[in-house]
Amino acid sequence: MTLRRQIATAVAAISVLVAVAVGLLVHQAMIRQHVDQARASALTALNSALTDYGRNLDNPVGALDDPALPARLHDLAAAGRQGSLLATDRQGESMWAAAPVQGGVLSVRVDFTQDRQAIADLDRIILLTVIAAVFTTVLAGVLVADRISRRLRTAATAARGIAAGGTDTRIGELVDGKDEVADLAAAVDLMSRTLHRRLADEQRFTADVAHELRTPLTGLVTAAELLPPGRPTQLVQNRVQALRALVEDLLEVSRLDADVESPDISAVPLERAVRRTVTLTGLDVEIGITSDQEVRTDLRRLDRILGNLLLNAHRHGAGPVELHVDGRRITVRDHGPGYPDDLLDHGPQRFRTNAPERGRGHGLGLTIATGHTRVIGATLTFANHPTGGALATLTLPPD
Repeated sequence: MTLRRQIATAVAAISVLVAVAVGLLVHQAMIRQHVDQARASALTALNSALTDYGRNLDNPVGALDDPALPARLHDLAAAGRQGSLLATDRQGESMWAAAPVQGGVLSVRVDFTQDRQAIADLDRIILLTVIAAVFTTVLAGVLVADRISRRLRTAATAARGIAAGGTDTRIGELVDGKDEVADLAAAVDLMSRTLHRRLADEQRFTADVAHELRTPLTGLVTAAELLPPGRPTQLVQNRVQALRALVEDLLEVSRLDADVESPDISAVPLERAVRRTVTLTGLDVEIGITSDQEVRTDLRRLDRILGNLLLNAHRHGAGPVELHVDGRRITVRDHGPGYPDDLLDHGPQRFRTNAPERGRGHGLGLTIATGHTRVIGATLTFANHPTGGALATLTLPPD
């Protein structure tokens, strides 16, 4: 149940309980008032009847040994006590009063029909008032709950946007008021600003380090090429080339983080592009084609995406590595241990592989592939195949 429904339900339940309780209290109070008034009238009439009876008038007020007198009240008066009783008979509801006299029981009768009708009329008024009060209260509760729910949904949408990478999202101007929801919005904005600043610092540090390393690395590459041939020279050159590739990856990541990249779109047959990429990588890949299609995309970035996926599959997975094309959908699968849970939950993260069994690495390959995917407007998802192995799916956008 949503928060709006919970608040509306709680308000409705409380308003109904309060309205019913107040209605019952008013109903009981009115009954007591009318009964007390009728009893007072009956006792007053009984006193007049006793006075008339003592004077031996010809037409005294009241009746002696009235057969309609309720048995309980007759027995009470016969025992020498005076009393009153509200009772119903064939003539309707009446308030009786009786007292013992010489020769029997003297009683009077006051009609209670009009009082009962007044009580019924009041009950209808109370019922209508209760319904109107409950409706008004529930409507007000729904409006208040809707406002709170809408503001919380705005905050939740902003939080999801921040989680998706939109660290410049701000919701303070969208959530008005000075209540707890506004405090939550302010906290989300503070978190967004802090996260944005930290990400910017991280991106700037990555770019600065890559640029600072590039100049001495160029000299190091040149110096390594001047070393005399031999096994030690080959090891040095290999390590220098690996360091050079890492610096180039860092520079590419910094450019992608800056969101300044724009694609160079052209029409290419997808099968030819895929086979070209596999040839450039020089890796052992099984290619499967279900349906070929001409697509408009950035061929260089597509090479980079597929090349990184294939290299990741060979480096961290196990053969055979399969690449399959089905229309605009391209899948790359290996038969290794699969992607780690953290990558499946949060996506690729630089300098993190999170799975020792998938080998070592700096985690930039999939990060770069994800960045180029964003530039060309495609989608890249990661999953583990039901029968084992990692499965990456690239879906190119429609023309």
